[in-house]
Amino acid sequence: MPWFLLGLASGWFLFRLLSAFLPVKPRRGWRIGLAFLLTIVSGQIIWLGDTNLLFTLLAFVPLLMLASRGNRVGRLAVTVIFFCLIMPISAVLDTYYAPAMAHFGLDNVFYITDKFIRPGVWGLLYLGTRKHLPEKPPQLSPRFWRLVLLLAAMPFSSLLAVVLLPILQLDYIYEDFIFHGLIMNLGVAVLPFVFLTSLALLYAIRVLEEHERLEEADKLASLRESYYQGLRREERQVRTLRHDLRNHLTALRGLVELGEDERALQYIDQLADSSALRGGKRLCENDAANAVLSAKAEAMGRTGLTADFAVSLPKALPLAEVDLCALLGNAADNAMEAAERAEDKTVLLR
Repeated sequence: MPWFLLGLASGWFLFRLLSAFLPVKPRRGWRIGLAFLLTIVSGQIIWLGDTNLLFTLLAFVPLLMLASRGNRVGRLAVTVIFFCLIMPISAVLDTYYAPAMAHFGLDNVFYITDKFIRPGVWGLLYLGTRKHLPEKPPQLSPRFWRLVLLLAAMPFSSLLAVVLLPILQLDYIYEDFIFHGLIMNLGVAVLPFVFLTSLALLYAIRVLEEHERLEEADKLASLRESYYQGLRREERQVRTLRHDLRNHLTALRGLVELGEDERALQYIDQLADSSALRGGKRLCENDAANAVLSAKAEAMGRTGLTADFAVSLPKALPLAEVDLCALLGNAADNAMEAAERAEDKTVLLR
């Protein structure tokens, strides 16, 4: 029973690490099942030249994909990274530490210490990084998730090569002891590289998420600046119109007195078409939504689309302005792309 609890500790620490990067399904059954899966995988025996790695991989990837949600490429990338994080620890313990202890007749010591080392490694890793873990799983754009998955292929392929290469041993080319020594030396070099590279990729995900957040913040600031510049232009136009209003009324009076009713109506239409009289672009009380939607409405007008917007959003929302900017901007962009291909060139927003 105590050994089982130590195994559960490994699974719990790994689950805490994994759930910081992988959006696990909210139902408790998925979370408990995932913790048990990590308990089993972290205790799996992995030797260089053994097929256990393949069997573990065939169970690990599908189950983690089933237990998670969100971007499919992102989930696969995180799954591959954590596989490359867990397997080198087991491979080092089973391939190097176990034979070394057996050489000195300390098999019982290995059996006991191995049960403490595995949860100790994951516990130290979790406790050492807990303050730096994301509060919620990162949400990167598809292009960044594809980049992370491409980078994760490097430690993944290195791990597969060093563990599975001995299976392909050709006795007529290599003597057993030469090949064995080569594989053991490769393992010493490659397994720590795979582990450290996986940690670096998790850090890279945090950096990329921060980069995208700052990029969205810059985009929002640019949209706001454009929005407020437009408001200032309209304010100047209103002041100009107010200043010239007496002149406009005098001109209209003259046209009416001359019986030029048609020209007077044309003059009124020109005044009514003035941007100063059409009103501002205040769509709702929320400044961020105004900035984004006003910019998108202008873009739609330039491309020949009709923007039919009716928005009711309060000044304060329980949503970060950067997230709101990304949400509305992406939705408007998708609607514009669809409207350009449709017969009806109207974008309806409610």
